[in-house]
Amino acid sequence: MHIQAACSRWYLIGQRSTPNPSQPKQHTFTTMPARYSHLTSLPSLLAIWLALAAGHSRAQLTDEVPFITSPDNVTLEMLNAAGVKRGDHVIDLGSGDGRIVILAAKRFEATGLGVEIDPRLVEASKTNARTAGVADKTEFREQDLFKTDLALATVVTMYLLPEFNLKLRPSLLALKPGTRIVSHDWDMGDWKPDRTTVVPVPNKAVGFEKSSKIYLWTVPARVDGLWCAGGLLRGASIRLKQKYQTFEGTLGWRDRTRDLAGTINGTELRVPAGSSGELVLQATENALRLTTAQGNLALAQGQSFTRATGASCS
Repeated sequence: MHIQAACSRWYLIGQRSTPNPSQPKQHTFTTMPARYSHLTSLPSLLAIWLALAAGHSRAQLTDEVPFITSPDNVTLEMLNAAGVKRGDHVIDLGSGDGRIVILAAKRFEATGLGVEIDPRLVEASKTNARTAGVADKTEFREQDLFKTDLALATVVTMYLLPEFNLKLRPSLLALKPGTRIVSHDWDMGDWKPDRTTVVPVPNKAVGFEKSSKIYLWTVPARVDGLWCAGGLLRGASIRLKQKYQTFEGTLGWRDRTRDLAGTINGTELRVPAGSSGELVLQATENALRLTTAQGNLALAQGQSFTRATGASCS
């Protein structure tokens, strides 16, 4: 079987459609079951309707919506953007008939889990995985995506409405630093993506735009707070204020201070070169290690700061 590029289903509020037995069997876009209905209030529905009317949607809220898959170039870009490779574990939230997970296993030699609410699509996914020869690398579950344990994921892919992305955001930010998150067409609000790719889709079946946006985030280490140095830098401290993958703060040592502002890529904190030179720190759960330093801190390269247990380093 030719494994086409895949895409997660995205969820809509409505009733489950009933196929017409007189028509040829097709994949359909099943709508959201009752267990999700509490997540969307009337104002939220209105907001979604307005977004759809403005052309940001990829379908309409109708009684029966077709099951829509991402074109080959979109799915490949999602997996390429995340740098999927052997050793990765991809979790696809709203996995439809399993195509993203199957493609990740077959082409990129990753393992994967597809989470889907429609039992028919779960069974189809298992069949497709067996046909593709990757059943041993993939798993598919009929499961509420909000109850899915994401801890084993190194990559999370999704094609969900914005409200669902925002509800998932705290769980995604709590994942291991370095985990990659890829979303098709919808962002994460004020958690800005690390990279956005626009992929042409001339034959896109829904929406006004004939292109798709692929958003990539890398889960940042949690570094907010006070860090205290030992060894050659004893008495030095770093105090950071973090917002997602950006931070600002100060480094104080002896009678000098240096303002810090930079970005976090997984476990790496980077302050661009300025008058004091570039500064790079590597984060672990309870330490920041100075891996690159210039100027007055050059001799302190390799020294570490540990997370303070109190309000000061003294």
